[in-house]
Amino acid sequence: MHRQLIRYITLISLGFFLCISFASAVDFKASSPAVTQLKQNIKQRHGQLIPFYDSGAVGLTRDGLIVLRDASVVPLSGRQSVNTLVTAENQDRNALYREIALANNHPEWESNIRSTFAQRWIKWAKPGWWYQQENGSWQKK
Repeated sequence: MHRQLIRYITLISLGFFLCISFASAVDFKASSPAVTQLKQNIKQRHGQLIPFYDSGAVGLTRDGLIVLRDASVVPLSGRQSVNTLVTAENQDRNALYREIALANNHPEWESNIRSTFAQRWIKWAKPGWWYQQENGSWQKK
C-alpha cells in the first residue's frame, strides 16, 4: 500500500494542475475548492518570486518551502517585500500539502505529499536557482 501511495503521489505531482483519478486500491484526489484556490495563489505569486529565484536571494528548501537564502542581494528597501512574499508562499504551500491530504481523507499522507512536491519544485527549477539538498547544504541548479 505504501509503495502504491508513493507511486500515486509522484504521478499526481507530475500533473500538478490536473485533477487525476485512479481506479485502483487508492482513489487519489488532487483537487478540491481549497486546493484549486491554493494552486491559483501560488501560480499568481510565482511571477513576483522569479527575480528573487534568479538572483539567488530565494531558494527552494528540502521540505517543499522557500526561504530568503541570501538577503544581501536584495536592497534593504526591498527586503520587507521579499519576506512578505516568502511568508505568503510558505503559508499556501503548507496549506496545499495539508489540503491534498485532507481531500483524500488521509491527513497522515501530508509528509509524503510534501516530500514529493519538494522534489518536483526542485526538478522544475530553472538553471541558476538555488535549492537545499537532503543534507541541508545549498546547491545551484
